Amino acid sequence: MKPRRPSSNIRRTSVHEDAAQLAAFGHQQELKRNFSFISMLGLGFAILNSWTALAASLSLALPSGGPTSVIWGLVTAGICNLCLAASLAEFLSAFPTSAGQYHWAAIVSPRRWVPITSWITGWINTAGWIALTATGGLLGSQLVVGIISFMNASYSPQRWHQFLIYVGYNIFSFLVNAFLTSTLPLVTKSAFIWSILGFVVISITVLACASPNYQSGDFVYRDFINQTGWPDGLAWLLGLLQGGLGLTGFDAVAHMIEEIPQPTIEGPKIMIFCVGIGLFTGFVFLSVLLFVLKDVNNVIDSAAGPVLQIFYDATGNKAGSICLLMFPLVCLLFATTSIMTTSSRMTYAFARDGGLPFSKFFAKVHPKLNVPLNALYLTTGLVIIFGCIFLGSSSAFNAIVSASVVALGITYAIPPAINCIRGRKMLPETRAFVLPGPWGWVCNLIGIAYTILTTVLFVFPPALPVTGSNMNYCIAAFAIILIISVFQWYIDGRKNFNGPYIDESVFKVTYVDRLDINTVITPAAREENIDEDIPSRDEKFEEEEEKSIA
Repeated sequence: MKPRRPSSNIRRTSVHEDAAQLAAFGHQQELKRNFSFISMLGLGFAILNSWTALAASLSLALPSGGPTSVIWGLVTAGICNLCLAASLAEFLSAFPTSAGQYHWAAIVSPRRWVPITSWITGWINTAGWIALTATGGLLGSQLVVGIISFMNASYSPQRWHQFLIYVGYNIFSFLVNAFLTSTLPLVTKSAFIWSILGFVVISITVLACASPNYQSGDFVYRDFINQTGWPDGLAWLLGLLQGGLGLTGFDAVAHMIEEIPQPTIEGPKIMIFCVGIGLFTGFVFLSVLLFVLKDVNNVIDSAAGPVLQIFYDATGNKAGSICLLMFPLVCLLFATTSIMTTSSRMTYAFARDGGLPFSKFFAKVHPKLNVPLNALYLTTGLVIIFGCIFLGSSSAFNAIVSASVVALGITYAIPPAINCIRGRKMLPETRAFVLPGPWGWVCNLIGIAYTILTTVLFVFPPALPVTGSNMNYCIAAFAIILIISVFQWYIDGRKNFNGPYIDESVFKVTYVDRLDINTVITPAAREENIDEDIPSRDEKFEEEEEKSIA
């Protein structure tokens, strides 16, 4: 399952060739390719930020399965997300465009279903990235409020306190993305180094300070706790949400792919590497935390938050514990910045293809700042509005996390699911990354099954009995998105949205012969709504399409 080495057919490309390849999808090279392999890997890993996100979200899994859910839930989510990442890496190696999943879904769909399939995938993916942007600020604000509670026992945290910190996180991220865009590669490299450094320093420090008073291996890898009110098996499955959060967002490299050289070669490697690194660091770090904690019930109920309480259990020193917490706090600031970068690029790409209201406005790239500034405004505004849910619900954190994991998971599964239905024959054989033979089917089907399971599970309330304040509002958020997207489809989308387009004047003949695409339409023809008399596929694919529809 390793990427093939570049050959005479798949060779390393220049910046001009990368731009020509992008032009094949009907888009000009507007953003600079100033990310290297390391800086893009840093961005991907900063977004997953697995050990930090997993530590900061221990409150999701500890009451819902305990250590077994924390450890083995991560392993389960890790294996399934690796399958999804490998599945999407095939698409990325063939079609390196920031449109990502909604473009890929259009490529492999039967012709008559291209517009609606692309529309649905694009809306869900855009909403998922906005929700994921919100999780960075929520996790960071939780840690800050935990520090205040830890140092001042008389402090009574209010939701609006945390909301203001959350807003501060997102405004900082907006300012970096809008006015310091040239420094983003340096920021992502720094995020990668800082995260690995924090992982090593914290692990060594807490193990050394807690020695020899460790929990047993039986506790760490076998102990089960259920404080949710749900049956034990269902409670453990609900605890998968923590592992899902720590490993979601690996499609970031797809939405940033227009800013990295040699995208067909480097993109798939980065997508898989960031999930693999996240799984390894997350497993080790969570094991360390569980070995050094003293009282699991005290950790679950601590006003300081689980991770700070565990640091204090290990070190016995408040100042030292807060110093250690600075690593995940800064990591979450990096993460929020990187997620907002990717979310704005996703919004920009979908608007560029006409998928959003006022698409021309949101698809503009600022000529001086060289960023899609209007898309950044939209992303930041919606994230702050989305965070208002926190003011009215005690389970808003679960709802926002669930919304991001579920929405992104659905878009991860749609392209490979359609490709499987059509016999895994819809991608060009000359792509740089190929899952050979049965491995392709295994990875695709495992990823699809995991997505179906978690989509159902993660809209459940986190605990029983269900009340208005602890309800999982993830389903309400999805309903709002659905209503808006359906309304927009009927007033605009069904008339003007044809899915991602391809400029036939620059598109390679070999690709047109091989790929299952909707009728090729030039940008000029699209503006005038003129369908050109160009065959969309050869006779072989026409026959396969008719069979699949039948």
